[in-house]
Amino acid sequence: MSETQDRRPEVLQEVLRLGAGFRDVDRPWVLEALSALGSHLARWNPDQVSVRVAVKDRGSKEQRVTLRVDLPGFPPLVAGAADVHLERALAEAKREVIRQIEDETSAREPKSNRHLRRRTP
Repeated sequence: MSETQDRRPEVLQEVLRLGAGFRDVDRPWVLEALSALGSHLARWNPDQVSVRVAVKDRGSKEQRVTLRVDLPGFPPLVAGAADVHLERALAEAKREVIRQIEDETSAREPKSNRHLRRRTP
């Protein structure tokens, strides 16, 4: 197993901040719900990464989860999702942030970016 794979769970534990609507008692299940995000964050130094999750109107039919990820060299990645079930809203926001990370990463690769392709030999 590579060093990056070994650090996956640790990265999220280090960088996750619970915002409005979440309490410290929620941290273990939020970490579990967002665990797939860890592999996408492992390539960066945890000191440069920030993940913040918040929920508005928790417990209501209109509860809304907001997930914000700050990565070096990327614009802020923000995803929101609303669902009666908090776990489903969190999962939907996680999938959207992962998609945004993949899109931003592929846009920066020379094969996907015409400007960068010209600079590579």
